[in-house]
Amino acid sequence: MASPDTDGSLADQLIRLTRRLHRAQRHRLEPLGLTPAQARLLGVVAHYDTAPRMADLAQRLDVVPRAVTTLVDHLEGRGAVCRVADPASRRVVRIELTECGRGLLAELRHARRTAAEELLAPLAAGQRAQLSELLAALDAPRGGRG
Repeated sequence: MASPDTDGSLADQLIRLTRRLHRAQRHRLEPLGLTPAQARLLGVVAHYDTAPRMADLAQRLDVVPRAVTTLVDHLEGRGAVCRVADPASRRVVRIELTECGRGLLAELRHARRTAAEELLAPLAAGQRAQLSELLAALDAPRGGRG
């Protein structure tokens, strides 16, 4: 078991690296004209098999529905998403990615990969593989926790 000092140091390192990665990603998102929240919404919409409802997006993003409305308004204005009526209920609005949105998402994914590559550049291939295994172990679901 690691000492409390080591655990604290590891936590500090993880926080610093996460901040560096977020800064690098924000820097790469700027030319795309996207905020991190807009980028996240695009990614979430893309993960659904069928166009999600606004309420689905709010729940998945863990935000209030009004926040989703604001994000969708902006992305719709850019032509990245569109609102469509639900065939089963006229009162339900679903959000679909447009062709423009799919292109923007591809650019976004490239920007994120590039930012991560820059952060990981000092590591050799074997070190990257080891880090990937360690992160996968930390990210694995554990008996009802987080």
